[in-house]
Amino acid sequence: MKEITYEEIVQHVELMCQKANFDLGEDVYTAFKKALQTEKSETGIEILSQLVENADIARRDQVPMCQDTGTAVFIVELGQDCRITGGSLIEAINEGVAKGYRAGYLRSSMIYDPLNRKNTGDNTPAVIHIELVEGSQLTLHMTAKGGGAENMSSLKMLKPSDGLQGIKDYVLDVVRVAGPNACPPLVVGVGIGGNFERCAYLAKKSLFRPIGVRHSSKEIADLEEELIQQINRLGIGPQGMGGSTTALDVKIESEACHIAALPVAVNLNCHASRHQTVQLGASV
Repeated sequence: MKEITYEEIVQHVELMCQKANFDLGEDVYTAFKKALQTEKSETGIEILSQLVENADIARRDQVPMCQDTGTAVFIVELGQDCRITGGSLIEAINEGVAKGYRAGYLRSSMIYDPLNRKNTGDNTPAVIHIELVEGSQLTLHMTAKGGGAENMSSLKMLKPSDGLQGIKDYVLDVVRVAGPNACPPLVVGVGIGGNFERCAYLAKKSLFRPIGVRHSSKEIADLEEELIQQINRLGIGPQGMGGSTTALDVKIESEACHIAALPVAVNLNCHASRHQTVQLGASV
């Protein structure tokens, strides 16, 4: 049984929150540079150049790359032979988020209640999903999920008869309606299957996969590639100012579902696709 302390989790989460906001992942940064080589709009090229410069400044000066420093969303892979000592896992993550956002002077965007709208002051609570896995390791995947793109996300219970074309049409409609409001170029996460709540989680989970990494299923990987091309033909472009780079990537996760259902969720991520991963308890 591997033991991981409460304080160790707090310390790692604190750093993850700051690093996610200050240091844009190489997968996204590389995607910006690649898009600069293919973007057809002069305005789009200028915007992409500014996004690269913005990422460089954020990394160099250790300041947020966007004023919306996001909801702290975690997918936790908890090994069944791993034991947390000194406190609860949920409390440790939330304390780490509070410390990270305060120490990094990151904007607090979370409110206690959607009706009274009072700010919590430290960007907690985090949104935490826990998956029990084999082994004795604890893996923390974190994203700082911006509110603008999240607001333009959508879920729909399609009919099985809508089929593959119905899925494609729906994804394109969501991106088209979002337009500039989700701060493109986007990373488009799609969940297919499960049930009402599960397909939304699948869409969110897909966004944690690095840009350019295709699904293991060739059929789904081909669909990801097809949707990237179709989305980029919409002409929305960087920041909605027109161009051929509306999406940097499309990622799909799929699961079994009921015979009478075809749930589809589209979770949009803005150009600030911020994610961090830390693994604790690994054997040396």
